[in-house]
Formats: sequence, structure tokens, C-alpha cells
Amino acid sequence: MKLLPIILVIALAAGGCVSKSQARLEAQNAFLSGQNAALQSQLPTASGGVTVLGAVQNQSVPWVEGMTLAQAVATANYIGLHEPKQIILTRQGESAVLEPKVLLSGAVVPLEPGDVIEVR
Repeated sequence: MKLLPIILVIALAAGGCVSKSQARLEAQNAFLSGQNAALQSQLPTASGGVTVLGAVQNQSVPWVEGMTLAQAVATANYIGLHEPKQIILTRQGESAVLEPKVLLSGAVVPLEPGDVIEVR
């Protein structure tokens, strides 16, 4: 039993003591690091994915050079019971509302990496 206190003293000396403020700072940094990792995982991938929201099977569509809105919706595989009434394209925080008839008429809407499409 006399050996236990000596081991504890050696362990504390080797590990070092941390003040409450230092421990709080380390905990806060760990929390913020976890938050940043979670936010990064929600952003489009580095390869420049396109996100398609709504009644689709695949919300994340890899972006390729020359990709169009019609190609992204087809790749996402729309599974809604009815034809979409509205398509909203959001790019860098700005949104544009499109009628699905525009796509069916053959209009080409080019996409950029990071675009978000909402099919309603």
C-alpha cells in the first residue's frame, strides 16, 4: 500500500498538472475542432459535388465538367409520385426558380461545383 502514493506522485509529475483554465481551453478547442469537422462533412466534396434535395434517391451527385441541371436531376434519380412543380437552383447563396417545362423543352442550364438543386 505504501507504493501506491509514490506511483501516483510519479504519474502526476510525469504527466504534468493542468490548470482549470488550461483544461477548459483544451476542451473548448476539442469541441470547436469537432464542430468544424461536422460542418466540413456537410459541404460539397473537394471534387465539387452537386446536392439535389427533394424526392430523389441520390442527394449527392459528383460534378463533372459540362454537367447540366437535367443531367444532375436524372443522376439523382427523381422518385416523386408526381411531376415536379418547381426546381430551385441555388448558387453561392443566390436562388433562381425554374419551371420544369423549361428543362423538358430542351433548355440547357449549366451547373457549377457546389450548386444546390431543390426539386419540389
